[in-house]
Amino acid sequence: MTQEHTDASTEMPPLELKIALKTYPHTRPLKDGELADPNVQLMFEDIEPIHRAFAPMARRQAYDVSEMAIVTYLQAKAYNKPVVLLPAVVAARFQQGCIIYNAQRGKLGVSNLVGKTVGVRSYSQTTAMWVRAILANTYGVPLEEIDWVTTEGAHLEEYRDPSFVRRAEPGKQLLRMLRAGEIDAAILGNDLPDEAGLEPVIDDAASADLAWYAIHRYVPLNHVVVVTQSLADTHPRAVRAVYDLLCRGKASVASHNAGKPDKLLFGYDALRGPLEETIAFCEQQQLLPRKLSIDEIFADSIDILGGIAS
Repeated sequence: MTQEHTDASTEMPPLELKIALKTYPHTRPLKDGELADPNVQLMFEDIEPIHRAFAPMARRQAYDVSEMAIVTYLQAKAYNKPVVLLPAVVAARFQQGCIIYNAQRGKLGVSNLVGKTVGVRSYSQTTAMWVRAILANTYGVPLEEIDWVTTEGAHLEEYRDPSFVRRAEPGKQLLRMLRAGEIDAAILGNDLPDEAGLEPVIDDAASADLAWYAIHRYVPLNHVVVVTQSLADTHPRAVRAVYDLLCRGKASVASHNAGKPDKLLFGYDALRGPLEETIAFCEQQQLLPRKLSIDEIFADSIDILGGIAS
């Protein structure tokens, strides 16, 4: 950011913002320039896969604006990192098909997960958090009685995994471990394979997801958008512009998504309940070093966005 904050009545060139955001149908118009705002110029960084942007943003605020996994954001907030949540979900997904096993080695179901070895990229991975929350709270699986194996650490350097989590040997990969029988099941997100013989642990996962939705009334949150505290403090008008562009992006795909569960929750009212439950699941799984409240989280941005993000 090079443009210093001046009086709002003075005509200024657009503020250049470095931004990390995956290309979705609702973000493509922003990235293509079809949707724009005279107050900001979005300078998109090419980050693939997008989760590679999360640690740099959480640890050292590498971008002005960034997509971020919800667990990464909550941990960053709990560790007092200078990042501010915008009430905007840009990615959400039903999760019950994300825990898979190798059917060539015999049947594995939810009822016999206790004592089994389950691999995850990181214990703090958001997809893994959701799968564990569903296993524990929907199916009654005692999480501490599963042998959790990870291949990576958390995006927040301060975080330490619970005692019942262990790290795989360097160079190990989840799918290879699953095929070889080194783990009994694996949790995968965007890298979930379409491979014969690898089946969901949860039977009829799609129907199970809809049953979960009927109770909870939201799609599990995956990725939100955050800005730096510095941007929020010095350029609130730019923050409003970014949020408005995200809203317009959602509106551009509204007709396509009509009649489906809303995966793009926007606004404080829409997010309050889902975020409260997400925090509770994170606390249950020892993912947060301290208590967080919705009011503490919303306080970072509500003075800037309250009038347009209710």
